[in-house]
Amino acid sequence: MILPKVRDPRFVTIRRGGTLTDPDHHLLSLWAAACAEHVLDLFETVRPEDPRPRQAIEGARAWARGEIRMMEARAAGGHAMGAARDLRGAARHAAYAAGQAGVVAHVAAHELGAAAYAIKAVRAAAPAEGSEVAGRAECRWQRDRLPEEIRELVLDDQRLRNDICWSVFDC
Repeated sequence: MILPKVRDPRFVTIRRGGTLTDPDHHLLSLWAAACAEHVLDLFETVRPEDPRPRQAIEGARAWARGEIRMMEARAAGGHAMGAARDLRGAARHAAYAAGQAGVVAHVAAHELGAAAYAIKAVRAAAPAEGSEVAGRAECRWQRDRLPEEIRELVLDDQRLRNDICWSVFDC
């Protein structure tokens, strides 16, 4: 469970009654794609023939550029999550990160799903004794790439949803 029971209006677009602007929604999608791409090799080394997670990341970016419709990006995200289902560990989490990035076009609050699953992927790939350190380093890497326009929004979202996101944002 990565989404709150009550939707935060800051992650609902203005045209749907929230406060999120289209430019900020696009930035959330691009940041989620960057988080997912950073760990994509953890999936691709296990399933190099499966393009679905990479296609979801590309779809998130294409949507942000206005090149595809929301429904196409969302579908690509769903297919990436399908690629994760029969896997375990780092590869599974990396595919879920890509899937979450793809569905940010549909529900902006999935931005934390992409980031959280990416951190879980890094933790799972690290030796047990270095898992927490690796996760914190990934969290800091992600924060370093947050665009200034959405930085405070995402950091506050991490604070509010850290408990339902496996407490991965303690970095």
